[in-house]
Amino acid sequence: MDRRLITIFIIVFANLMGANIVLPTLPLYSTREFGASPEQVSWLLAAYFIALFIAAPWIGRLSDRYGRIPILIISQLGTFVSFIMMGTATALPLLLAGRVLDGITGGNIIVLQAYITDITAPKDRTRALGLIWMAFGLGFMFGPAIGGVVSGLTDDRMPFWIGAGFALLTVVLTLLTLRENMTPAERAARRATQRPLRADEILHNPPLLLILLIGFGAQFSLSLMISSIALFSEAVIFAGQSANQVNIGVGLLLACVGVGQFFTQVFLIKRLVPRYGEQRMVLIGTVLRGVALLSLTVFTSPFLVGGFSLLLFAAASGVMMPSLQTLATYTVDSARTGGVIGVYQSSISLGIIFGTAIAGVLFSSAPTLPFFVGGIMMFIIAVPAVALVRRGVLMPAAA
Repeated sequence: MDRRLITIFIIVFANLMGANIVLPTLPLYSTREFGASPEQVSWLLAAYFIALFIAAPWIGRLSDRYGRIPILIISQLGTFVSFIMMGTATALPLLLAGRVLDGITGGNIIVLQAYITDITAPKDRTRALGLIWMAFGLGFMFGPAIGGVVSGLTDDRMPFWIGAGFALLTVVLTLLTLRENMTPAERAARRATQRPLRADEILHNPPLLLILLIGFGAQFSLSLMISSIALFSEAVIFAGQSANQVNIGVGLLLACVGVGQFFTQVFLIKRLVPRYGEQRMVLIGTVLRGVALLSLTVFTSPFLVGGFSLLLFAAASGVMMPSLQTLATYTVDSARTGGVIGVYQSSISLGIIFGTAIAGVLFSSAPTLPFFVGGIMMFIIAVPAVALVRRGVLMPAAA
């Protein structure tokens, strides 16, 4: 394995540890500290993805034009500042401003994904991008658990300070361990010839269009689950328990997602993708995700929710999402991979925006409604997933 992939894995893990440490407490923190309603919590969570939706294509293209490392460091520093802002917020608008800044500079994962695409052969790309999901899994395994325990033992602000520390650590790791993979001549050539993907180019690229539709629906469903699980846990799974017990319980439940992600990347994806191909992995993951979300409408035991629903959801995501992103990079020439990853990121961010924005409304109507709607959405996007399979193997476009 390329040593740079190991370095990237460590950086992504540190990044996602910081992000996930605040995940179980942010909805509860905004409610307890600033009196936010479920609808306001939804918009607070959505603000990050709205900002990321706008910024992602620009970040991807900037990394194509000016190099991966400079853009990566700038975005990491923005994450650091955003956590400081959220940890010191004295009003809900200031907390919102921190979320928006985090979204604007949240392209560090996009840049790292583009970096991986640069240094790996197409046949190895899904496994290499799977490292991102493995790091995501580990971050989800430890981050929410640590965040829940820390907030339970101290206060709801402490996870933001820890997150800021992890963000600063990623800056140091990047400066010390990664080198720019594009020469000045290559960057100059890309600046001279590169242009963004136009809407008509996407519409006339059927494989890419299908991928973007699937990505939108997949992350729409993800956001419904993520935005609701803390509130659902407080109202149903851990009803009647203290705030600290709820914090710890939510953290441990979300850690089950990390366990599923880690197991999938270590043991499953390297065996399944060569055998079935990326297209079938997308379809299989879509169906299993739908089953996992619908199971949340009937399970109220923390053991069933964590041991079945969230584990299955994570495993399905682990085989589906790296495969989907790999297919996206096959639809353009190599000089535009950063740009297409940015467009792909915007499509999934748009799904998260809509899902997060309505999660609170759905939860207010019925605590299980977000999971039901998310599960149905996954079965709806199985239709374009089938179409993607029927198109046959997508070969990388010529550079």
